[in-house]
Amino acid sequence: MKFTHQLGALALALFTAGLAHAETIRIAIGTQDTTINCATGGVLIRELKLLEKYLPRDGKYKDAQYDIQWKNFTSGAPLTNEMVADKLDIGSMADFPGSLNGAAFDKAGKKSLFITVLSGSTQGSGNGIVVPKDSPIQSITELRGKTISVPFASTSHGMLLRALKANGIDPEKDVTITTQAPEVAGPALQANKIDAHADFVPFAELFPYRGFARKIYDGSQANVPTFHGSLVNAEYARKYPEIVTAFLRAAIEADRLFAAEPEKYSDLIEKTTGIEAEVAYLFHGPLGLQTRDFTWKPEYRQALKTSIDTLRFLKRTDADLDVASFVDDRYLRAAFKQAGLDYDAQLKRYDKLPLKASDALTGKPITDFRRLGQVWIEGEPKVRHYATLESAIADARRIEAGGKRIRVIYAQDYGSGIKLLARQAWFAQDGKGQLAAFLLKDAAAAWAKANNARVVDYAGIQPAARLATN
Repeated sequence: MKFTHQLGALALALFTAGLAHAETIRIAIGTQDTTINCATGGVLIRELKLLEKYLPRDGKYKDAQYDIQWKNFTSGAPLTNEMVADKLDIGSMADFPGSLNGAAFDKAGKKSLFITVLSGSTQGSGNGIVVPKDSPIQSITELRGKTISVPFASTSHGMLLRALKANGIDPEKDVTITTQAPEVAGPALQANKIDAHADFVPFAELFPYRGFARKIYDGSQANVPTFHGSLVNAEYARKYPEIVTAFLRAAIEADRLFAAEPEKYSDLIEKTTGIEAEVAYLFHGPLGLQTRDFTWKPEYRQALKTSIDTLRFLKRTDADLDVASFVDDRYLRAAFKQAGLDYDAQLKRYDKLPLKASDALTGKPITDFRRLGQVWIEGEPKVRHYATLESAIADARRIEAGGKRIRVIYAQDYGSGIKLLARQAWFAQDGKGQLAAFLLKDAAAAWAKANNARVVDYAGIQPAARLATN
């Protein structure tokens, strides 16, 4: 009996020891679902359960249990607050709030690391300025004396300040700048309570798509890089480096899926966030406004330095963050290696997601994308591609006349190459009916003057046959 009792005690001890080693590891991730630049570090990983696919299950993690927690935010500041308070381990945000994240950790005697870019633009596309739909204002130079709202301390705030200065407008004397979150700015634009609003992804495109605003400035005109990426508590990364790498493996997988089927995953983003799929595709489809590139290009490192300098100028922080140590790409490099990808090769690439397509009417491969037109038809899973804008718009009108709804028509700015919502663009149309699209009316007018064309909006586009009889 005594021997049996000893065996029982030993079994209990071994069982208890096993429980002690079966650690439950929290993975608390803060997302910004409506900021669709963060999709590959948030929405897609969560909805497709990709993190679970890559979490380590061997070695010191053999008996580990994972407690994956997701929390959504509409901006970076409250996300940062919870990271500093140790309520979150990983979070995604833009360069400006990311800089504030690093400063907040520093102030608390801690450290955060910027571990990856998720999506961005080395030229600055993504940030933008809009005005009410019926406003007479056509360019940033006409904002002198006006009231402009912007989310303070955001990446779009920095863009606005630099853009005004570049156009000879003193942000402190020549305009009135007020702080407004996008959910407040939308109704303010509709009620004409503000003259203009500057914002980050996706609102400078979302508001025009929804029909109550018009974009007059794209961040690429300032040529200042901008991005969204992911940060981690440095202590968490030190303790669980394999989990941080697993998160990045999941992000890489989300990016691969999105690139392969942008329409499908743009629809998923809409179902999850309420941000229309047409706007998600505008940013992340082929030749989109932004490049989903995870590598730490020099331009993105410079964007962080610029953010820190601007925030110090705004007196939002007195921290002097060292970008070289704030950015830590070792986990990303490990994730690339595990995925069979060449990090250094990708670091040198700057191309947007390419478009390999044939004309929807002729079946011939499209090789010149300056006059590309794209049409997304209700009920069709894929966007149609056209070699010319005039053929795309003519076909869209024919389809609409047949009773089908057109979800969206895209054009590429003839000068800058950025993707546009065609119904909100300006066009130069020559005597043969050929079209060139532009974001700005002045740019369309300059091209029209040099090419014997006329300036029209979308409604003013005429079929080539009608022009021939005029």
